[in-house]
Amino acid sequence: MPPRKRKAAAIAHDDDAVSTPDDSSRRRSTRVSASAKKSHYFESGDSDSDSPEASAAANAKSKAKATRGRPKKAKVEADPGLDEDEDAYNNDSETQNDDDDDDNDDNNQNNNNNDDDDEASDDSSSSSPNLTFIPIPKLRDLNGVPYTPTTIHPNTLLFLADLRRNNKRSWLKLHDAEYRRSLSDWESYATSLTDEIISSCDATIPELPFRDINFRIYRDIRFSKDPTPYKPHYSASWSRTGRKGPYACYYVHVEPGKCFVGGGLWHPDGPALAKLRASVDERPGRWRRVLMDKTFRETFLEKGGKESVIYGRKKKQEEKKKKKMATKKGRGKKDEDEEEEEEDDEEEQDGAGLDEERAVIKAFCVANAENALKTKPKGFDAEHRDIELLKLRNFTVGKKLPDSVFTSKDGQEQVLDVIRAMVPFVTHLNRIVMPDPGDDDDSEEEEV
Repeated sequence: MPPRKRKAAAIAHDDDAVSTPDDSSRRRSTRVSASAKKSHYFESGDSDSDSPEASAAANAKSKAKATRGRPKKAKVEADPGLDEDEDAYNNDSETQNDDDDDDNDDNNQNNNNNDDDDEASDDSSSSSPNLTFIPIPKLRDLNGVPYTPTTIHPNTLLFLADLRRNNKRSWLKLHDAEYRRSLSDWESYATSLTDEIISSCDATIPELPFRDINFRIYRDIRFSKDPTPYKPHYSASWSRTGRKGPYACYYVHVEPGKCFVGGGLWHPDGPALAKLRASVDERPGRWRRVLMDKTFRETFLEKGGKESVIYGRKKKQEEKKKKKMATKKGRGKKDEDEEEEEEDDEEEQDGAGLDEERAVIKAFCVANAENALKTKPKGFDAEHRDIELLKLRNFTVGKKLPDSVFTSKDGQEQVLDVIRAMVPFVTHLNRIVMPDPGDDDDSEEEEV
């Protein structure tokens, strides 16, 4: 960066006058000087240093040092025309301010008018508000039927039917009082049923609180194609660990027109399923005794068993008739009648024995064929005698009941009868999946 130019201070000598601004503004060479110059650092014994000229020179030098840097701005001489322009500008600004004040007054007046209009509109809106009132529905009348812990009130079934038709959050929120009353009715019924199951059906079921046996009505719709948020039914499950756990359970389902009682193992995990298949393969006689129990068969498999037996008999009769027509040569009518009677006796014995057993097993497999395997499971022969049982992945039974069973006074006893018929089946499944000490020891020889 080049050095900044600066003016040399004018120093007055003995009789010389101070140089003019034009002369001082010129740059003088410091190498050659026309006149001799005394050094400022030289201290002489003369009295010149105390003279007025010396003091004036020192003051001038100090001023020059003080003004080192940017030069001061030159003063502008007063112009008479400038005063006139300023006066004119001031007059114009005052006039403009007056105009602005007038405009502000007009705007304030308009704002006041708008405020008056707003107040008028507020008055008109307050006189006729645009509101919609939704009346809260009243609770249904009891119609002379009290709420009891051993029955389901008819109003509970009516509420579930309404929920099926109006499966929305807004509707349930509006009918929250009716929902709370129906839920309380179901809780009292399930609690009383728990005591009866423990005392008269299965002593292995513990006394659990309602929240551990009840299924809530809220659906998980995250991975479902059905967007409805609620289940239109009440249900509960009783097992050694409540509604959850590895044990087989008893299940009660209350829904208008679709009530039923069932039980067993629904979707067991891999280790439990492996134990069940091993039991079918190694102890088939145990399964047959459980499925062929008279009360169990009549309660859950009677219809399927009878139809299968009849179908099997008809099929055998047709096959035998074809054989007779092919081998019928030169025999008398009497001999043919005797042979037919003997064959009928054999068919009756087969129907009461092997055919009925096969029919019951087939009926049980059909009832659990919802998610059964299409082919044989790994590690088993396709020609296995109980291959249909080995394909199963559910081991459950159920019986449909009319709605009147849950609303009548003696209906709970009918529900308990269905549960009692299930106890040997549930006990058999628990002995396989979660055996107690000593359950693995089988003293009986298994029938093949």
